[in-house]
Amino acid sequence: MKSKMYSTFASEYDEVIQDNIYNAHLERPTLQAMLPALNGLDVLDLGCGSGVYAKYLLEHDAKHVTCIDYSEEMVQLVTSKAQNAELTDKVIAYAQDLSKGLPKEKDASADLVISPLMVHYLEDLNPLFSDVNRVLRAGGSFVFSTHHPFADFECTQSGNYFERELVQEEWNTVGKPVQVSFYRRSLTEIMNALTQNGLVITQLSEGEVSEKVKEMDSGRYEYLSKNPNFIFIKCQKLA
Repeated sequence: MKSKMYSTFASEYDEVIQDNIYNAHLERPTLQAMLPALNGLDVLDLGCGSGVYAKYLLEHDAKHVTCIDYSEEMVQLVTSKAQNAELTDKVIAYAQDLSKGLPKEKDASADLVISPLMVHYLEDLNPLFSDVNRVLRAGGSFVFSTHHPFADFECTQSGNYFERELVQEEWNTVGKPVQVSFYRRSLTEIMNALTQNGLVITQLSEGEVSEKVKEMDSGRYEYLSKNPNFIFIKCQKLA
């Protein structure tokens, strides 16, 4: 799903998320703590954004990272960073609508698939989750984060927690209001999309905000310490 946040303002977004509250001090530390040892792994980064995770994966000895994003502008940022760091042999990036799954990726070609804060932009999770199962090697892991269903329920128009809804909001992530659209869904829908596509859930977290946020915004730290904002799920392909 397109948004100017990730196209027109791609460079601004890249700069902001390096040290902001929600990405740098809540989402990334939580998801990174759930990852397996990365040494020698072939990794798919779905909804790669500007390549912050690709950098982390390679710094922790991943063998190769394939970065995929809907935004051409984000893919260009990843490619440029890889070229500047002389890492084009270890990183490739391309643009694709992930709602269509992973048609370019071979069967059993990845040890690890990650997807940070992307799946809430997909109306139907099944095509992607089915292909995640297909491209993972036996024993491989799928680790992703998304909006917490409890947090998103405040956006409901129907009043029905179990009804999937398209939500439109304005976010000030890049210092100016930008409209963003995403899907609100129940935890049951997320769990069913995983298990029905052969993925076994091995870990779930509701995130932990970093102590550093106390200094950045004490009120926001207090709120995030008591209210879930994201949910983090780790799965495994058993066979």
